[in-house]
Amino acid sequence: MSNMVSQSLLEKYAQLAIKTGVNLQKGQGLILNTPVEAAEFARLVVKEAYAAGAKNVHVEWNDGTMTYQKMKHAAMDVLENFPEWRVQGLEDMVKDGYSLLTIYGEDPDLLKGVEQERISAVNKASAAALSEYRDYIMNDKITWSIVGYPVKAWAEKVFPDLLGEEAKEKLWQEIFRICRVDQENPVEAWKQHNETLRQARNYLNKKQYKSLIYQAEGTDLTIDLVEGHIWHGGSTTSVAGTEFNPNMPTEEVFTMPDKYGVNGTVTSTKPLSYGGNLIENFTLTFKDGKVVDFSAEKGAEALQNMLDTDEDGARRLGEVALVPHQSPISQSNIIFFNTLFDENASCHLALGKAYPTNIANGPEMNKTEMDKHGVNDSLIHEDFMIGSAMLTIDGITKDGKKEEIFRDGNWAITFE
Repeated sequence: MSNMVSQSLLEKYAQLAIKTGVNLQKGQGLILNTPVEAAEFARLVVKEAYAAGAKNVHVEWNDGTMTYQKMKHAAMDVLENFPEWRVQGLEDMVKDGYSLLTIYGEDPDLLKGVEQERISAVNKASAAALSEYRDYIMNDKITWSIVGYPVKAWAEKVFPDLLGEEAKEKLWQEIFRICRVDQENPVEAWKQHNETLRQARNYLNKKQYKSLIYQAEGTDLTIDLVEGHIWHGGSTTSVAGTEFNPNMPTEEVFTMPDKYGVNGTVTSTKPLSYGGNLIENFTLTFKDGKVVDFSAEKGAEALQNMLDTDEDGARRLGEVALVPHQSPISQSNIIFFNTLFDENASCHLALGKAYPTNIANGPEMNKTEMDKHGVNDSLIHEDFMIGSAMLTIDGITKDGKKEEIFRDGNWAITFE
């Protein structure tokens, strides 16, 4: 960690992650996922967790260099099998009410040069093995959050004219600004921000639009929304009633598309970092909800592998999210090559699994009921960015009336 980065800001950031991110309660456990490069910051987070009354903090370390070595050289049967003991441990902890905090910082080009079939094998194996664990997260049965950390390789990718500590310090400045850590009271600033997002989602929840029409250069797409859809955004509440912020930063309100009701073409506006590879300038064509054609200027093979993750669900949408082009991240004019940040700079969609909480009674539905209601299921959930200053979005009401939602990439609505 750079000596130039303010210790007090790092402490504020750690406190924000515990208090506003996962909102850890006294007597709860915490699973902490972190890169080894973030060890000093992780220690501050652990200190805050115990100060908040954590009964235990379990740390899952990861290291990009070691991950690369394994992905490049391990036997294929190892990559195709996710260890049962790890599944058991994670499931035991979430069943015991542990919160989950991920310190997210990775090299966007980490797995460049690793064969796609090896990456695909690992992604499929872990997604299948951890499906029950993921259900706890996607149904908000636990509180969970993701915060960014500028590892060196990521910082140098974002700021290619800077090296090492200088790049990291520059990225720290952006993270602190975007996550409101540089404000006098970040926890209070987040309360106000959550209230703004609450107004937007309340408006959309009252409207209950039947469908959304997206238009921009390379995009002409109609998305039906499921009956009884629920818009979320900013903070949300766990099954146990604890308010938490899943993503820090966040600028989005999001809901559930009908997996069978997506038609037309959409073009990405930012690179997608997937499985250690970048997919750039790609276009997807949908018919009756399914991707029937695609192209990409860069990373086409990675895109193909993502779409082929499972038989059907990976080619259908699980999320539609609205983010104004004037959001702080967008205004920075920085491409972060990191979905946590880039998705909050731009309206986006997600291929794959839908959040059951985005439909009335969703968490209680079985797979057959979910399918009947248009709820997508998949081993993946991958956000990709489609917003720009040119984007127009209209909502179609249940009686067929067209209403403006976005013009020139920003809200065309005044919230009260």
